[in-house]
Amino acid sequence: MKFPFQAIVASENETETIAKSFAAGLVGGEVVVLSGELGAGKTFFVKKALTSFGITWVNSPSFAIVNEYKNSFKFYHIDFYRLKSIKELFDIGFNDYLNDTEAIVFIEWGNLFPEVLPHKRIEINFKMKSENGREILITKHA
Repeated sequence: MKFPFQAIVASENETETIAKSFAAGLVGGEVVVLSGELGAGKTFFVKKALTSFGITWVNSPSFAIVNEYKNSFKFYHIDFYRLKSIKELFDIGFNDYLNDTEAIVFIEWGNLFPEVLPHKRIEINFKMKSENGREILITKHA
């Protein structure tokens, strides 16, 4: 997948295809920040990306804040949505997740605390176009 990448999708199948194509380019050490309104497809995208690595039991991290998975890579799936402060992030060991250079870190709602995000990251933005339609924009920051 070449960056920036932009697509309008009208179905979950189209989103799944993009998620799997995106995942095929991951090599470890990436921080992937997903932004978009509630129900835009952030968690669905992560679930489908992780199925490319044989992980099929992915749950939303909304209440747990962080879910960890391991297969060919370690994956940290973090959700900032319920966090009230940056202090809470550091209380859960956020720096440890970011500093794990062998892991792939997915962060939902990263736009809520942009000051803690590493400069080197991949951003995936979802914009609702209709009930089923979404625009997916993927950019890479070096």
